[in-house]
Amino acid sequence: MRRVVVVGHGMVGSRFTELLVEADPAVHVTVLGKEPVAAYNRVLLSSVVAGSKSPEVLGLAGPAHPRVRVLTGVTATAVDRRRMVVVDDLGDEHPYDELVLATGSAARVPPIQGVAYDEGLVEGVFVLKDMTDATGIVEAAGRSRRAVVLGAGVLGVEVATGLATRGLSVRIVHLADRLMERQLGWEASQVAINSLERLGITTHVGASVVGVTTRRGRLEGIRFADGVEAAADLFVMCCGTVPETMLARRSGLTVDRGVVVTDALASPDDPHVHAVGDCAQPPSGGTGLVAQGWQQAAALVATLTTGATAPGTAPGSTTHDVVRVKASGMSMVSMGASGDVDRDDPRFRVLSLKDPERGRYVEVVVAGGLLAGATCIGDAEVAATLSALYTRSLPVPDDPALLMVRALAGGGAAAAARRPEELEDGDRVCTCNSVSAGRIREAVRGGCTSAAEVSAATRASTGCGDCRGVVEALVAAGPGPHGTPPTRRHDTTTDLQDQTLVRSTS
Repeated sequence: MRRVVVVGHGMVGSRFTELLVEADPAVHVTVLGKEPVAAYNRVLLSSVVAGSKSPEVLGLAGPAHPRVRVLTGVTATAVDRRRMVVVDDLGDEHPYDELVLATGSAARVPPIQGVAYDEGLVEGVFVLKDMTDATGIVEAAGRSRRAVVLGAGVLGVEVATGLATRGLSVRIVHLADRLMERQLGWEASQVAINSLERLGITTHVGASVVGVTTRRGRLEGIRFADGVEAAADLFVMCCGTVPETMLARRSGLTVDRGVVVTDALASPDDPHVHAVGDCAQPPSGGTGLVAQGWQQAAALVATLTTGATAPGTAPGSTTHDVVRVKASGMSMVSMGASGDVDRDDPRFRVLSLKDPERGRYVEVVVAGGLLAGATCIGDAEVAATLSALYTRSLPVPDDPALLMVRALAGGGAAAAARRPEELEDGDRVCTCNSVSAGRIREAVRGGCTSAAEVSAATRASTGCGDCRGVVEALVAAGPGPHGTPPTRRHDTTTDLQDQTLVRSTS
């Protein structure tokens, strides 16, 4: 048996382990996970804060495998690369032939006066990176009235809306001059701010927090850079992440921002040490999306089992870059060319619709007859249309305005989504894991009777989770008449409605 040690039992480490034992019958894997629980879906932690999902439904761990040994609550403290062993915090040694670092990232804590003691963060102050953080925020929210969220990126907006759903008075503070500046342009950002205000959330852009005040060791207030102070019982910092590289540094591996690896995801210092996910720094860089980590996991499995990178899963590449905000009370999606897209670029044709009274904004960017990017706030039906077009590289109508007007007028995406039996077998339901409607029907024919069983069999809805409703509908509809696809129409704009049936996300 070839021995592989995986350090990290998150979304990427667990996926790598599953793929490796499937591909190689002569491998034994030991997984060291520092958290006391098995792998779970970190993407949905903000849904736990909002109360829309319970911690129990986030689990990703499949059935026990005879060639996989998972140790939870165990931290790797050192790597002896000469002897090829990993030492854990109990002093136990784990020999390896190949070592895979999937240590992920840590929440970035900005230098805010008074926010932490030597022992950790002040009571009432949180980051959101793991399940302990999420359950701690939920517990604190139950005894709090006023919350401040620092950082108005995707996670910050999700946390702010989740806390508002729980009845707290919420302020969201962002250093940049507009909300979600990586995904939204100026007009879209203003519509998003107005939507947050309708949910009772006060937004401060171009502002920063410089300190916190405490009373008897507990958070009492927030100090802003302009001298203003605000009372607060709860303070959540959503300020990005930094790769977790401490173990790699201790092991003498080359570390820059992350653990430096080659195109083959191996350390240039040691061909038997590899890194995947947020902790890795491949030559082409990283996106921070779990999809890239899963692609890297598949590519590394291919390298370790066949010696070649799997097609379409090259490190640094992604099949899609759709960002969906899982915010309670508002719909927001961006993809591809969005945010600060150059509207003077001759390659792009940009159309937008702004409806601030209803909290709605839609922008499409078309190039070469395809959707190169889009932003959609306040309309899930339009978002479904645009996401499917973008992720599947489907042609757009000659008049791209139909992408907005037809769906906004009550067009086909929503109606089709209510009829899962009309999904063709080749239509993609889960974009995170590239699971088609046909694969789900196959699982139902194989005996799966619930969405949870389908997820275990196909991985559908184990990414962002937004396709869960479609998966449930397909299970309820049954496998269909031998998976026979419906008759296709040939009018371009009608076909657009027929093909746009699922909500694709990253």
